[in-house]
Amino acid sequence: MMKQKILTALRVLSLSLLLTAAANAQPVSFGLFGDMPYSAWQRTQLPDLIAEMDRDGLAFVVHDGDIKNGSSECSDVVLQDILGVFQASKTPLVFVPGDNEWTDCHRQSNGAFDPLERLNKLRELFFAGSKSLGRHPMPLMRQSSDPAFARYRENVRWEAGGALFVGLNIPGSNNNFHGVTKNGGPVPEFLERSTANRAWLAQAFAHARAKKLAGVLIVIQANPGLEAFSAAKTRLGYADFLAQLQTETAAFGRPVVLVHGDSHWHRIDQPLLDAAESTLLTNFTRVETYGYPFMGWVRGTVDATDPQVFRFLPRPWHVAEPPR
Repeated sequence: MMKQKILTALRVLSLSLLLTAAANAQPVSFGLFGDMPYSAWQRTQLPDLIAEMDRDGLAFVVHDGDIKNGSSECSDVVLQDILGVFQASKTPLVFVPGDNEWTDCHRQSNGAFDPLERLNKLRELFFAGSKSLGRHPMPLMRQSSDPAFARYRENVRWEAGGALFVGLNIPGSNNNFHGVTKNGGPVPEFLERSTANRAWLAQAFAHARAKKLAGVLIVIQANPGLEAFSAAKTRLGYADFLAQLQTETAAFGRPVVLVHGDSHWHRIDQPLLDAAESTLLTNFTRVETYGYPFMGWVRGTVDATDPQVFRFLPRPWHVAEPPR
């Protein structure tokens, strides 16, 4: 009897520690940006925008994909140029790949590259090692640490401020569902990466639940069509991801944020419905970063003691692009 009482007390203590762990985490702020540089002018402004974020006392910054426009070359020179800019960041920088740097590189204007070869080059350049980019990189958990998903170095997660942050390779152009064709599919690359993404997202929510974290923030490049999903008109490339996101968010019950770029319209809203009730999932928020021709970044704060957990402040760029 005494042993059973001790075990029960230990379980209660353990649960209490888990419940207070997130609340004891210190609030942190971070930066979100993407869909840049799209022009020569934006390329000249990008180091200054990153320097502004460096001066803001942020814990880390995240670029949510598209480091070039969709009509320019996907050459090694272009990739290495942006990598150099990212590595110069004084703040740890996490990069999530977009369609312009791999899925769309088969276009003649892009140099007629093999998209899968370009993805492998991105993995070699931007996702080497176990840390983020920047002068003072921070540790990341990469999905590639699991032998079953060894190639998916770009899928990452890390904890900050009592919340979990997750990066997933889900790009525009319908998530490479059709490959280089305009019809057919799903292509093997899409199927294999989708399996990896489903596993990584499920593991992320399981991790957040086990550690009683206050919230989850997920970063992808694509605008997956949240409104279309709520209206049962989802594109095939995003259907499984959105269904899983909807289910996990409803079950998690605490704040979940999806950050994306792609459609170039900064917004913060709540467009996801609960599958069972057809009402808004009030614990879900979408943040879309700025995109060309607009330039700027979003300052986020995570505070586990705040019922909202995540708060966001738009920071439009203070210099206008001159007319062409």
